[in-house]
Amino acid sequence: MKSFKLLIILSILSLQSCKTQTNKINGVSFVASREAVNETHINPIVNVNANYAAIMPFGFIKNLDHPEIVHNSDRQWFGETRAGAEQYIGELIKKNIKVMIKPQIWVWRGEFTGLIEMKSEADWKTLEDSYSKFILEYAVLANEVKAELFCIGTELEKFIENRPSFWIDLITKIRSEYKGKLTYAANWDEFKRTPFWSELDYIGVDAYFPVSDRRTPTVQECLKGWGGHKKVVHNMSKKHNKPILFTEYGYRSVDYSGKTPWVSDRSLNQVNLEAQTNTTQALFDTFWKEDWFAGGFVWKWFHKHDKVGGKENFMFTPQNKPVEAIIKKQYSLQ
Repeated sequence: MKSFKLLIILSILSLQSCKTQTNKINGVSFVASREAVNETHINPIVNVNANYAAIMPFGFIKNLDHPEIVHNSDRQWFGETRAGAEQYIGELIKKNIKVMIKPQIWVWRGEFTGLIEMKSEADWKTLEDSYSKFILEYAVLANEVKAELFCIGTELEKFIENRPSFWIDLITKIRSEYKGKLTYAANWDEFKRTPFWSELDYIGVDAYFPVSDRRTPTVQECLKGWGGHKKVVHNMSKKHNKPILFTEYGYRSVDYSGKTPWVSDRSLNQVNLEAQTNTTQALFDTFWKEDWFAGGFVWKWFHKHDKVGGKENFMFTPQNKPVEAIIKKQYSLQ
């Protein structure tokens, strides 16, 4: 009788373990476009077994020390605006795809947002006011559409380092407008220093960690490359008692894709589909089975699925490449 009870207990624990390991946010980063989307654009997201999409409206600034953010302008693409974000979300909801709204800043000429830093107190105040208007507009939208997740910023390390109290106050303001879960998308080499994880629901990481110096790394080599990084990530989860969410993850289909995964320079153009599949498989094998890991959003997914990616493409998108099947299989384990 005791052995029978023990067997039942072990079976329950096994089922609970399976649930924690597979109940993940299996997301895509849905790129804003010039036009509205419809069912034909959402079906490929369903077909890859994704259950979440990140919607990314944009604000723009002129340079790294310019304090004013232009957003929701008639000069922007439709998908980058509030109306566009709302329309995209409506189409996703029809297909039972959950949503993270992830407003982002684009610096003219594509300079890195983590280096945004003002030169005077007056400019800092202007930036804080401008950013608050930008982010709160989308926090209100997130509440209206009942988005499951809201990301309060993406890769803004210098802004946070210089003005930490602003961010604590901003989180309080966001919480007054939006009742769902919050995260912040810290760069892979930033998240250890982000000061406000205790105020959020997920530790968000844009997971472009270097994992291999090889032209075509094997899965096993990438798993080894993840060893040290995984310990750091896990320790952050334990320290703050928060799950880890990869707010972005992914690799380009190029030689040395695991060496500097954050680089999007088009001069790196030697197509290597195997490198992309191996690095992606290793990331799944490293994290998706862990109960402290919430899931992630692959970078990046375009709305016209049949016209993007492909076996000659050397950029990030997994669409119409062998890695798409890897993602589809992993996301089917939900």
